[in-house]
Order: sequence, then C-alpha cells, then structure tokens
Amino acid sequence: MIEAVHPLHWQAPKCCTPSKWELTMRHRLLLLVFALLLISIGDTRAEEIRSPIKDIEALRQARREAAHRPRRMIFNNDGDDVIYTKKAPTAEALLALRTTPLVGSQVDAIFYSNSLCFGDALHQSQVFTPFSCTDYIFQDNGLPQLLERGIDPIQVMIDFGRRQGIEVFWDMRMNDTHDAGLDGYGPYLLPKLKRDHPEYLVGTPEKPPRYGTWSSVNYAVPEVRELAYRFFEEVCRKFNVDGIELDFFRHACFFKGVADGGLASREELEMMTELVRRIREMTEREGLRRGRPILVAIRVPDSVEFCRAIGLDLEKWLSEGLSDMLIGTCYFQLNPWEYLVELGHRHDVPVYPSLSESRVQGETRLKRQSIESYRARAMRAWAAGADGIYLFNYFDPRGAVWRELGDPQLLARKNKLYFVTVRDGDPERYLAGGRQCRHVPVLTPASCRVVPADNACELEFLVGDDLAWAEGEGLKPRATCHIQATAANVEVSINGEALKDPKLHDDWLDFPVPVRLLRKGANRLAVRATEPEKAAGEAPEWTVVWDGSQMPAHPWAKMGFVRDCAAEMRGDGLLLADRGDAAGSYAYYQNLSAIRPADEVVVEFRVKTLSGWCSVLIENGVNGEEIMLLADQIKIRHCGLSCPMVTGDAAHTYRVVIHQQDIKVYADGELKLDGTGRLTHPAPNGRSGVAFGGANSPQQGEAVWSFVKIRNPAVTWRDAALSIEYAGN
Repeated sequence: MIEAVHPLHWQAPKCCTPSKWELTMRHRLLLLVFALLLISIGDTRAEEIRSPIKDIEALRQARREAAHRPRRMIFNNDGDDVIYTKKAPTAEALLALRTTPLVGSQVDAIFYSNSLCFGDALHQSQVFTPFSCTDYIFQDNGLPQLLERGIDPIQVMIDFGRRQGIEVFWDMRMNDTHDAGLDGYGPYLLPKLKRDHPEYLVGTPEKPPRYGTWSSVNYAVPEVRELAYRFFEEVCRKFNVDGIELDFFRHACFFKGVADGGLASREELEMMTELVRRIREMTEREGLRRGRPILVAIRVPDSVEFCRAIGLDLEKWLSEGLSDMLIGTCYFQLNPWEYLVELGHRHDVPVYPSLSESRVQGETRLKRQSIESYRARAMRAWAAGADGIYLFNYFDPRGAVWRELGDPQLLARKNKLYFVTVRDGDPERYLAGGRQCRHVPVLTPASCRVVPADNACELEFLVGDDLAWAEGEGLKPRATCHIQATAANVEVSINGEALKDPKLHDDWLDFPVPVRLLRKGANRLAVRATEPEKAAGEAPEWTVVWDGSQMPAHPWAKMGFVRDCAAEMRGDGLLLADRGDAAGSYAYYQNLSAIRPADEVVVEFRVKTLSGWCSVLIENGVNGEEIMLLADQIKIRHCGLSCPMVTGDAAHTYRVVIHQQDIKVYADGELKLDGTGRLTHPAPNGRSGVAFGGANSPQQGEAVWSFVKIRNPAVTWRDAALSIEYAGN
C-alpha cells in the first residue's frame, strides 16, 4: 500500500519499479504544483525566480539597460485617487478611476505618488502614519477600508503594471506642504509628526519664512533625513517596484537658512547628497536581494544653479551616478528644454520634461490646457531631444494626450497651439533672487509687458514643428500669430518680417503667418506700438472701464476671496465685503496691466464705504501704493499721508494720479493728498496694475462700488500664441 505524501515528495514504493504511466503522472503533478507555486508567489516574483542577479556589476549593468528602456510617456498619479472619489473598497474600483483606461495608451510607466505632507502615507506603513481622516473634503477617503481588507494601493498598481507590461515607480514628494494652509484642507492634512515635532520645520504659522512655506521639514535636522531614508527603504523592501522617484519640486524648500533668504551652505549640500547616496546604496542592496534593479528617478528645477542654491547638488548627483532618470520641472521653467536634455545626456541619464498643468490666470479665448497646447509642448520637448514625456497633474485617463504625446511622428501631423509661456510660477517663491536663474521669457495675462513705440518689444518663440518638412509631405500647414493687447495700434513681426492684414477677435489680433518665416526652434517675435488715430482736441480715452452694470469680467480677475468674502451686484452697485479675519482673507478685483513709471496713469472710481475700510491698489512695476478709505479719513498707506473725510455718508468720486514717484489723490474734484516724491514703496514682486476691493486680513471691510476707470497711455501686451493647422485635421 502506498503511503500518502505531499506530491512534491511522491516516490514509487521500493517494492516495485514505477511504470511509464506513473512517471507521466508524477511529472504532471510536479508541473502543476510548480505552476500553483508561481501563482501563489505572484507574477511580480516570477521574473526573480527565472533570472535572479546576485553580482553587483551585473545588477548595475541591468540597471543601465533598464534606465535606457524606451518610455514614451510617464503618468504621474499623485495618489489622491485613494482619498477623494467615492468608490467600492476594491482594487478594481481604485484602478477604474485613473489606471485601467490607460490600457492601450502610450503610457509605459506609472509613477505612483503615495506620500502625503511628510508624515502621512497613502499605503500601509510603519514609518509614516496611514492617512485615515474622513472629515471635511476627505469624507470619501477609501484608504482605511482598503487596508482593513488587506488591499494596499501600491501593490494594486504593481499588479496592474505587471499584467499590462507597464513599469510602476513609487514616488515620494520630498517636502509636500499642502498642509501649510491655516484653513481649508490645511489643518486636516497636517501630520501628527509635524504637530509633535515643530522643531523639524523651517517656520511656524505665526512666524512663516520669507521663502517656501512654514510646514516644510528642515533637512538639516538628522531625524528628518533618517525618516526620509527609512520611508524609501520600507517601500523597496516591501514592494516589488521597478523604481522610486525623489520629487524635489513638491515643494522646493529644504533648509531653514534658504527659507529665511540665504543660500544653501556646503554642509547642507553634502547632507542632501549623502541622503541621496544612501538611498542609491539601499536600492542596490535591495536590488541584489530580490535579483533585479531598482531605478532611481529625480524631479528637480531645470537649473544647476537654482538647485544648488536651494540645497540640491544636481550636477554632483549626476556625475556620481546617483540617478537613473532626470525629470524637470513644475511650477516654473528656467531654461529651454535643450538645457536639461544636454545636462542629463552628458551624464548618460535619460531626460523626461515634466509637462505640468497650466495655472496661468486671466486666459480668455486661447487656452493652455487645450489638447492643441499639450501637443505643442510635447513637440517642443521631443525636438529638444527628450527621451519621453512626463505628465504631472493630468488625471483623465481617457484624455487624448495619453494616445498622442508619446509619438513625435504622430504629433508632427496634428494641429498645435504654441505659447511663449505655459507655466508662470515665480522662482522667488522658494529662493531669494531666484528670478535671476530664469533664462526663458515670461508673457501671460498675469505677467504682461509694455509695448513701446520707439523700440519693439521682442521675445523668443520656440517651435517644435518642421513646417518645411510638412509642406513636402503635402500637409498644407497654415500658421497664425495671435496677439492679445489693450489696443489695436500695434505692429507685429516674426524673424524680422512684418505681418500684415490682422483680423480683430475681441482683444486679440490674428495675423496670418507665411510658413516660410517659421523655423524649427527659436523664432523672434517683435511687437511695437504705433500712434493711435484721434481727432484734434479729443480727450484721452479711458483704456479700461468697469461701468458697474454687471460683475467685473475680463480684464478684471478675482484676487483673494479665501473665506468669508462676498461679491454681489445690488441696485446701487457692486458690494465687495471682507468679513473674515483669517490669513489671506480679502476681496479684490485686479487688473494686471503694464504701467510704466514714466507715464502718467489715472484711476477714477466711485464708492461708498459701509464698514471697516476699502482700498485701491496701484503699482507701476517698480513702486506702488494703497489708497485706503476709512469711515472718517482717506489714507495713502505706505507713505503715511492722510486727511479727514467722511466716506460712508454717500458715494464719492475719487481720482488717483501717479507719475514717476508722485502720487495725488482727489475726492469729488478736490485735491486731498499730495504725495509728490513719495511714491517709493516697492511694488510686490514687481507687480504692475490696479486692484480695488475690501480690507485685508485680519481687518474687515465692506463697500459699494459704482464704477472704476483706468487711463494708461502705454499699450499692454498680455499674451501671444502661434497656432499651426494642417489640412485634414
């Protein structure tokens, strides 16, 4: 009688010789058990069993090969699919939000951002705390239910990636500071780690730093660096990821000295380099343990100089081979894409330009978030020599971008919309003097330019299309230059040749462009103001008028309105009210336009103060002032001039005139304040324009506005775009 044993240990009885049938059954059983074993281990481990790597040089060679693997597109999923949308607590429901629809797209890698505000995690972690909040906007946070069922979001993504042949990287935001807000979701996101250890931070809510945000952790603190290292180590030990990403652009504040206005010291640079070095060594150790490499990607500002100033010794990292992939940028771009590509390729590191969503304010007719704009941005990156396209903060998995941007040959035949500037974030948000590192032009409705009459204003326009090739292919390209300005009396040229016969669409001028003028790469776009036609003795026109008949619209934009603020039309005008005392609580409408100190600019408005105080702000790009209307006085805030006047008994008409360093304020035709030579307060961030509204935090104020008019002799160039269309599209 044969004794029952485990199939893997089955053997024929000693008293007999196994028959051919018995041997066949034995082999089948062994194969079946082995297959079941592979299934139980999971597809993620099968590759290790087939070809484990045990030698460090072999591992590094495999890593180099993996680093240079083609990746058409990288999808950065910031992980909040877990905490926002209501869904069933299943892997399938989580994947359905942003991931499953990517099947068949050009996405070759998913970077899953699974950290939260340095202290919380969006997966099961012993280093940071899994985010369990279900209050406020996080009522649909599904992480607690998923973890209760043993479902970890990182593993869900890895399993999906293995099934579809898509790489999965784990991404850590090195200093995520979405928790810095004192209201809104800020307090709900502030991790226990930061509440328990305020000494880890660069500032406090009461004493925020000049640059960056108060809730940034200070990497000069050894415990902070150790926690960051352990978080990476835990993920690499626990999950079979293809790689990790160190995201240094969310957010780019790492040392208290830099946040206070200085530059990173040599010691601080070495602190961060040693952390990156430790992480690289850990990935090699864990790679040897599991028998396959773990890649290291970094996302940074696109400037060696800027990175070094904030504490990131980028060139040293690349020269030491601490990174396998170079990704840039985010809120702002400092150089043309060729700069980043040359830097990475010089060190044999693939480069992936990060196309983040545009946050430009004040757009009207032409949109930077359009598919045509994304195509143009991707085409520029490919033309600069990029190895692939990285998309950040674009979460529609069914969007056409995922099926177009990764193929430059397909893009070459598609309609596009190029802008001079797509992201206009301020480099000085994180670094004193950071704008000096910017070597690309900035032109948006929020960062406009004066158009001079004596000398043209010129900008470099970068184009990725080869229109000569397109004509040879019979694609019949057609190009149009779109100029948005405050007046139609402008002349426009491209590469030295004047454009003719513009058509006016609202405040946009559309100039047909002969395709022979456009080059692949840099093009010079020049705009010059001409003398407007007007009858003899005709009074100067108001260049901007809000007549009080309806809510302010373009070119006016909301400013503030964080909490407890109101804007509503009444029978007697527009009620603007700031009823809150929280930080950032104020209610203004702003018109950003190019004002030159040499020009006399007039702002006229009619308003009745109801309570507290209201203001008009006027800035010329160099200096600026705030004219405050209190219940019993008029005041020029920064130069300290004031005079008594009852402003709430009725609506009064006020006029403010600025010229060079002079400012004068009139009320109902009478000069009230003469600030000759006293317009000396610096304009915030070089701002230029006019704003009107109620109070500012922590004070309050309400007023009813009847009209606001601006007379500015300068022509303001607000925006520029170049559309390229092909026959058949």
